[in-house]
Amino acid sequence: MKRTLLISFIAAAALCACDNSHKSPLARKVAEYAPYTIETPDLSGITDNGKEVLNLYRFAADEVNAIYWKQYFGDRENLMSLLTDPYQKAFAEINYGPWDRVDGTSFVEGYADRLPGAGFYPADMTKEEFEAWDNPDKLSPYTMIRRAEDGTLQAVWYHDAYREHIAKIANYLSAAADITIKPSVRNYLLSKAEALQSDKYYDSGIAWLEMNDSKMDLVIGPNETADDQLFGIKRSYEAFVLLKNEAKTEELMQYVSRIAELRDALPGDPAYKTFLPGTGSNIFSCDALYYAGKANAGIKVMAVNLPFDPDVQRDKGTRTILLDNIIRAKYNSIIAPSGDVLLTPDDATHLSPDAFYWNVVFREVAHGLGVRETVNGKGSVEEALGSSALCFEEVKTLAAGVLLVCKLQEHFDIRHIFTKEDALTTFFVTLVRAERFGEGSALGRANTMVYNYLREAGAFELRPSGQYAISHDKMFDALSSLVASVLEIQATGDATGAVGMEQKYSHRSAEFSADLRNLSLENIPMDIRFE
Repeated sequence: MKRTLLISFIAAAALCACDNSHKSPLARKVAEYAPYTIETPDLSGITDNGKEVLNLYRFAADEVNAIYWKQYFGDRENLMSLLTDPYQKAFAEINYGPWDRVDGTSFVEGYADRLPGAGFYPADMTKEEFEAWDNPDKLSPYTMIRRAEDGTLQAVWYHDAYREHIAKIANYLSAAADITIKPSVRNYLLSKAEALQSDKYYDSGIAWLEMNDSKMDLVIGPNETADDQLFGIKRSYEAFVLLKNEAKTEELMQYVSRIAELRDALPGDPAYKTFLPGTGSNIFSCDALYYAGKANAGIKVMAVNLPFDPDVQRDKGTRTILLDNIIRAKYNSIIAPSGDVLLTPDDATHLSPDAFYWNVVFREVAHGLGVRETVNGKGSVEEALGSSALCFEEVKTLAAGVLLVCKLQEHFDIRHIFTKEDALTTFFVTLVRAERFGEGSALGRANTMVYNYLREAGAFELRPSGQYAISHDKMFDALSSLVASVLEIQATGDATGAVGMEQKYSHRSAEFSADLRNLSLENIPMDIRFE
């Protein structure tokens, strides 16, 4: 079926025109997400067939959007029909439900605050009931847990729970496979269509990593576990439609051959960093054309590192994707103005867009370093650490990523003009800014943990002006110590140590409250939303 190419790839809920003299109490919340329009992509190098493939990618992503609403919350149409305030509607669209993702609180009357298990488990299910239930399917990342008619628990596979939407996605991917001129793209699309209908993703993960000769990319499926704050098991559906920057990708790919060197450069016991992704790993530079599902909910990611399947990582590798246009948008609208508010004038001179970019690059690379299986027989890191696993993975990648940038800069291995001090200073601003994501998310807690760890180590000083002065050497040493500690917790599956560390460091400080007030006074957004 031929359809016109959609030039405007991102659409957010439009706010109704209203009298500004009587603003909604949620107007400020919506304003914390700055509107961002993705520019019309340059499709001059894309064939007509390729443009039609992009169309089909978008249609498939729209189905993912519908799945994610049901998966995370439930009936979108019913919720929206209850809302008359345009700002409340806009905020529900941003959050994919009636809960503020920063703290999990409800902003819609009649809805309780978000449960840790979101929509993955019955609201009345206890941890004890789940743990006592003898059903191996309960631990699959691809099952929803529901009540049977007799009140007992049952596991429903994703491909059964969302059969209608999955069938449409499979049809779109099969249609795209029929018209693409790239054999690797055809193989990936057919493999992914099959995977979505069976919830078996190994082959499609391999096929995706082998699809490295296409100017376009489609990330689609249940990937991240961030929404499952009860057990950290269940994965959320998301999709990205991407256009590759081939020249920049070539520059990034030089670091793939140095993965072993980067792993060895991390601090800590060598026994706690033995994992090495397969030789099929790659790094892509892309512009994002469309986000859907979990990817579009709340805070927008600037990069991805997939697949999460440890068997695929071991046998083939991972793909790190840098979303260049989103990185630029966040630096220009959030990071640079935040730095001017938060830092002393001397430290503000160390803000650098290049440092920001490369910090993001190696944060994602760090996802592939460390361990996947515990060294003492406790199973995978995810199994051993449970609901703390994602938070500690984020702490590891945040701290390890900037350490790698600093080490590479010592030898001028990154051919861009910025210094170690630039990397650390820019990292610190992103850290404070990301604390605004709240304790209700693993990413928000991770940033808060790193901030509090650095504060305890004396890595920065808050001046009477309310601005930070940074001790770069102390910050580097503290980050090294933190990475070593986190790698040990992951490798030994130390759940007790993880919980204790999270409780100690994951709560916002009084200083942060002042930072939040200062950033709000300057109308600096927390993140972006697409329109």
